[in-house]
Amino acid sequence: MTDRADRTLGSEHSPESPLSIHAMTVAYDRGPVLWDIDLDMPPGSLVGIVGPNGAGKSTLVKAALDLVPRLSGRIEVFGRPYGVQRNRVAYVPQRESVDWDFPVTVLDVACMGLYHTLGPFRPVNRRVRERAMSALEKVGMDGLAKRQINQLSGGQQQRTFLARALVQDADLHIMDEPFAGVDAATEQMIITILKDLQNSGRTTVVVHHDLQTVPQYFDHVLLLNTRVVAFGPTDEVFTPERVEETYGGKLTLLEQASAALARRAGGARG
Repeated sequence: MTDRADRTLGSEHSPESPLSIHAMTVAYDRGPVLWDIDLDMPPGSLVGIVGPNGAGKSTLVKAALDLVPRLSGRIEVFGRPYGVQRNRVAYVPQRESVDWDFPVTVLDVACMGLYHTLGPFRPVNRRVRERAMSALEKVGMDGLAKRQINQLSGGQQQRTFLARALVQDADLHIMDEPFAGVDAATEQMIITILKDLQNSGRTTVVVHHDLQTVPQYFDHVLLLNTRVVAFGPTDEVFTPERVEETYGGKLTLLEQASAALARRAGGARG
């Protein structure tokens, strides 16, 4: 378990870690958004990143993927720089960051996950389309493969981008709010796929906003508010005291966390 009290400067990072963040600080014009983030994601884990609005959750994953500049620090994927390991990483962005009016079909989007295998200026071939269709089938979107993405519901859009990630057969998946704005069936489908990935030894890092489902969905949790408040196994880290520190004592959020902890304890007794 990692928190600000027991972290030490210069701590060793494991080359086995799917994602290592070394002393990373990210700053915009008005000051630091993330401050001295230093941690290793455990192999084969399902990690939730939790914190209040403006805590830097999306910035953390974007900085790890070189999508926003870092003021300091470095990123390693399985012990090597992200730039040489990017093909081992699949990314599902926030739906709000995607141009859904772009004229492509569901199948086109799924195929994008394999563009890196084709080489420059080479057309999508049958092998790529077959793998993309297989991924769409896993997320229940194969029947809509020819539909334009601007004709999809929010849940269907999220399923489509999940298929684009799955087709890459990556070792590390990073997902930014994949449960936001989706229906209950899509949410359950997503978590089932994430747990299947974990069972196959893959690691998934998820920016998440619903405190009530944290104990149910994730075996590790990162509590973040500009800095690392705590990081470790969910049953050790996701406590009312740590959540209060993360959210600044906002009562409604603490009540949600307490309810989630109570449900988990009840399930353990059952």
